[in-house]
Amino acid sequence: MADISEAKSTQTRRSLLKRAAAAAGAAAFGPPLSRAFAAPAGTKPNIVFFLGEGARADESSLAGNRLLHTPNLDRIGREGVVFHNGFCVNALCAPSRASILTGLYSHTTGAVDNGRNKVPSSVPMVNELLRDNGYEVAFLGKSHVDGALTDRYWDYYFGFSGQADYFNPTITEGIRGNFSEPRQYQDYVDDLLTQKAVEWLKQPREKPFCLFLWFYAPHSPFFRPLRMVNDFNGVPIPKPRSFDEYLSGYPGKPRGVADALNKVGAQFFKADQVRSLEELVKDHYCGIQSNDEDVGKIFHVLEEKGATNDTAIVWSSDHGFFLGEHRFYDKRLMYEPSIRIPFMLRYPKRIRPGTKKNEMVLNIDLTPTLLDLAGVPIPASFEGRSVMPLIEKKDVAWRTDWLYEYYEYPGFENVRPCRGVRTERFKYIHYYLAPEEFELYDLQNDPDEMHNLYADSQHADLCKHLSARLEQLRTEGGPSRSQ
Repeated sequence: MADISEAKSTQTRRSLLKRAAAAAGAAAFGPPLSRAFAAPAGTKPNIVFFLGEGARADESSLAGNRLLHTPNLDRIGREGVVFHNGFCVNALCAPSRASILTGLYSHTTGAVDNGRNKVPSSVPMVNELLRDNGYEVAFLGKSHVDGALTDRYWDYYFGFSGQADYFNPTITEGIRGNFSEPRQYQDYVDDLLTQKAVEWLKQPREKPFCLFLWFYAPHSPFFRPLRMVNDFNGVPIPKPRSFDEYLSGYPGKPRGVADALNKVGAQFFKADQVRSLEELVKDHYCGIQSNDEDVGKIFHVLEEKGATNDTAIVWSSDHGFFLGEHRFYDKRLMYEPSIRIPFMLRYPKRIRPGTKKNEMVLNIDLTPTLLDLAGVPIPASFEGRSVMPLIEKKDVAWRTDWLYEYYEYPGFENVRPCRGVRTERFKYIHYYLAPEEFELYDLQNDPDEMHNLYADSQHADLCKHLSARLEQLRTEGGPSRSQ
């Protein structure tokens, strides 16, 4: 009897402690406003925006990658829409993320590279527009913008400045615009971010929410979660068709391509140097499968609360990533692996499952799309456009070309600044610093971008047209804050 009584007493104490801890957690995020989690019928949808770090458009089993197992990422596209031609307008972390948050090109935001990453306070970000229209907003992860976005208001914030230490990240936490001193944790960074996101999602609330969960993996130096240390052992990695282009000195290509330092196996004595194609690909794939696990944890919380179909879910990335194409790793250049991004949305109330689209959509389209989903007016100053009319098959004219720009130089990879035009078939690239260099590719007949046609007299008129179009695209939209 004494043992039973003691056990009951222990259970009671544990129960009280659990309730106290739960109350304390709720208080940390604000007082409970409602027991309901899902937004009532007819109200604005919740939004969860997952952003990958250099996640490629082909890095999912849904995209046909037979080496990856990504059931949760696949679910977003399978139960929603997949855009097969998603692109970023600047393949570098900070400028791309600034464009995603503002719906503007890098030359308009002024956040043109990882050093010059400040967006003027006069330029609204999507979180502010959503909050002004009744949303709770939370950001967790890597932004690389505005000193980690701590000069903007967040109902909840858990992020870091610049890059993270994978296993001992130093992170700043903020509640309702009040930020704590940075604290170091002893956890794998993306596991920690997702754990905090789950805790925030479980808090009761009356308002619809928008959660930005922006992962760090698989950023270089490509450290895996320890549980994945043996993943892909013994799995052969195919060599890209353009991998050995390096051995012949990149015939027909600008010297700027040959001189770039982001070469697999080349001895440039860099801290993030990749020693082999197999190491690069397998570590990158582990990072993507880690992302997939974390997406699954968020799905689990939404399902527990009955909010899955009341929540618009987005999967995209800041830029693509070379996995050995042209012997490159990293990004920056205007070649396809660098500029292509995944672009998938799931929201059953407006998106038919299994929808597939081939129009060219850009990372600057993400913010207007979120606003469209939320029923928030899209500012006329935006240079991106909502993709919802394409999904809903409305009669809408869409872009047939777009502007790419890259500014950071020499940076970490010695990639020369460039601008370019990408049409549905051709790509024109201008390396605009002296000595000026050019590239032209026919993507229909040369999808691997091996044959530079710029010097071919048969394409002189096309080059002239695309050069003029490049200058026209540069003058469209807002005022330039770039060089």
